[in-house]
Amino acid sequence: MNRRAFLGTLAGGLLPAPLAVQAQQAGKVWRIGVLAYSALPPDPVEAEAQNSSLHAFMRGLRDLGNADGKHFTIEIRSAEGKRERYPDLIAELIRHQVDIIVTVGAALPAIKATTSTIPVVMAGTPDPVAAGFVKSLNRPGTNFTGLTFMPAPTLIPKRLELLKQLVPTASLAAAMWDAQSPEVWQIAKTAAQRLGWKVLSIPIQDIAGVEKAFKVATKARAGALLAAASAAFDPFENVPRVVALAAKHRLPTMYHQRFYTDAGGLVSYAADLAGIWRSAAGFVDKIMKGANPADLPVEQPTKLDLVINLKTAKALGLTIPPSLLQRADQVIE
Repeated sequence: MNRRAFLGTLAGGLLPAPLAVQAQQAGKVWRIGVLAYSALPPDPVEAEAQNSSLHAFMRGLRDLGNADGKHFTIEIRSAEGKRERYPDLIAELIRHQVDIIVTVGAALPAIKATTSTIPVVMAGTPDPVAAGFVKSLNRPGTNFTGLTFMPAPTLIPKRLELLKQLVPTASLAAAMWDAQSPEVWQIAKTAAQRLGWKVLSIPIQDIAGVEKAFKVATKARAGALLAAASAAFDPFENVPRVVALAAKHRLPTMYHQRFYTDAGGLVSYAADLAGIWRSAAGFVDKIMKGANPADLPVEQPTKLDLVINLKTAKALGLTIPPSLLQRADQVIE
């Protein structure tokens, strides 16, 4: 049987029993599939030691009274930065009869195309309603539940405000935004103008457009750049390239996820990823105790982290205001 036919068979009826009959069984050891985008070792102990998000998830399960091996086991699969691997990895988890899958946004479309019965806990995704994973945030109505990222339009004005504090002498800011999301540009434009900035629009469609964007911003003598969320550069394999471009062009850049600042980017203001994974453990615990994911409202993160890379700031010749350093949740030195 070829791969396509196998996946079709999975979707057509050889999947686990309907959600309604998946109530927790006395003495059951739940198999939890964790599907990661970046490389993770298959051994849960090693993976937890290496990955702060997975550690937060596992600790969250334990804090809720669940013991490794007694109440749950973890099956880890990693796409190793290759999205095309998701269908095969999902099929593998299904063959291992996982009871729940926990993953982030990039893997969700492939899961949706494969199973409508296995409970899926989202550990962050931009807009699960628009993507069709759930019918509404309050009542998902599907096998998906979990957490979203804070909607980008909500955070753009604050990100620009923080960027303004970092580079108060800049008169022109550039906004690099996904050409498929014109509403992001309108919000950025309004917010930047309110801060007294002239703003340069740089829509992009792919990773090649990111390199051009930095060149355009530099040629226009922009003093700062907002990197709004975009499918064009968000995959983890592109993070070092984007950060390197910002350094090459010596352009102070505000990012929408902290893994950019961890990789050497200047500043990010975003949801606490470890907090999201810790909260995801709560959803898994409820499902293990008999809750139907279709009835578990999707949540938005409540904690946002300001992360500043002081080493990068020094390389750019920036002096971080003491008030901003005091406010930062983490300063990378």
